[in-house]
Amino acid sequence: MAEKLFPATIVGSYPQPGWLIDKEKLSKMVPRVPEKSLWRIPEPMLEQAQDDATILAIRDQERAGLDIVSDGEIRRESYFNRFANALEGIDLDSPGEALNRRGEMQMVPRVTGPIRRARPVEVRDLEFLRANTDRKVKMTVPGPFTMTQLAQDDYYGDERALGLAYAEAVKAEIRDLFAAGADLVQVDEPYMQSQPDKAREYGVEVLSRALEDAAGATCVHICFGYAQLVEGRPSGYSFLKELAHTPCQQISIETAQSNLDCAVLKEIPEKSILVGVLDLSDKNVEPPQTVAARIRRALEHIPAERIIVAPDCGMKYLPRDSAFGKLCSLVEGAALVRAELT
Repeated sequence: MAEKLFPATIVGSYPQPGWLIDKEKLSKMVPRVPEKSLWRIPEPMLEQAQDDATILAIRDQERAGLDIVSDGEIRRESYFNRFANALEGIDLDSPGEALNRRGEMQMVPRVTGPIRRARPVEVRDLEFLRANTDRKVKMTVPGPFTMTQLAQDDYYGDERALGLAYAEAVKAEIRDLFAAGADLVQVDEPYMQSQPDKAREYGVEVLSRALEDAAGATCVHICFGYAQLVEGRPSGYSFLKELAHTPCQQISIETAQSNLDCAVLKEIPEKSILVGVLDLSDKNVEPPQTVAARIRRALEHIPAERIIVAPDCGMKYLPRDSAFGKLCSLVEGAALVRAELT
């Protein structure tokens, strides 16, 4: 049987309930170090509460009609810090500082020894997801280049060496996630867009190291930042076509909020593209016809068989009703274009 045209998925995160996390406080940050004060549930009951909220996120994705679901990253304070701070070589008691993509200093992991992954970080999360849906499932991991940019290095003294150490940790996590039943693993590398020169210098190398020998399909997500926190979008990517030389099968990009010129997709032959067609800067739910028009823009440059439809980025900063409505429009918009081609 032929594969379904325009399968729908989520980039990773879905809104966490207000009873679980302090959404007002979260709305002002992307935590890079542990921020336990964000959680509203006492520690002894937190994992159970996160499990319950994860089931809500899974069911919303299923009800909306997604073909590939995630755990909504419900247990994470950010896409980044759950994994980055679980590694050996990090001083959790004395964080460092680094610039974020808005040019602001913020607390980040401080590297004081060899970076090593002592244990699987997300396997239990994947097993819970796998046990609670019959859809295809994906898990997301922060990328080695992005973790390098968001660390204070007091040990290696060389960004490439630090990036390669992070790459080995990510590679091991990807291996264990596929062994535990993941259908897809996505590596988030937003800082390749904001630091393109460094990404060309050593970023492709460290990302490729993390992805080598993966036992299943891998995806790389690159974007312009959360719409809630990063205003203004450039008209195009400063780093994108270079990902054609990495061993991933899929590349996830945003096109809706930035009104991206999709002609750039012609420069990424052979990869499947997660085309971001939901504008997350606007809480209003766009109609399926708008989503369909955004899909058609990509269709002008790559074949339908290589398009997967998705939001522009993670949805965690949206209200839940807005996020659910947008996912419904995503699925309906894809169906409109699918009907035109079949």
